Amino acid sequence: MKIEQVIKSNTDLAIEKKTLLNVMYSQNVISEKFSEVLKPFDLSAEQFNVLRILRGQNGKAVNMFTIQERMIAKTSNTTRLVDKLLLKDYVTREICSDNRRKMEITITQKGLNLLLELDPLVISHEQSFAKNLTASELETLNELLEKLRTI
Repeated sequence: MKIEQVIKSNTDLAIEKKTLLNVMYSQNVISEKFSEVLKPFDLSAEQFNVLRILRGQNGKAVNMFTIQERMIAKTSNTTRLVDKLLLKDYVTREICSDNRRKMEITITQKGLNLLLELDPLVISHEQSFAKNLTASELETLNELLEKLRTI
């Protein structure tokens, strides 16, 4: 469906506006579907992102700054996200022995098990959006999106 139909516009949109509206609308559709995948696990996309970042550390503890700089949504409140994951026993938080002002975060086995359960669902989600495009089109789309956000 064309973006003009989605927003019920009766006027022609400038190509710049049309492009950005398409990107934003597409992101919302993808996010809504991803939230549906995570909902049965009582997990937000941001919490999932934190867990994936921690899994990528291979058991090594990281501080809040490291998590924050790797987040997809940079505006997320990392402390609040980690607090919620702590309550679910998906992560541990300890005071850094070298710098008592720093907290070190590590994913627990329960958090790793959750990600193992989610992995096939997330892959299926990703593939469901990619199935309408060829590998070449996906490469081009990635190149264009990277180019688009380079201001």
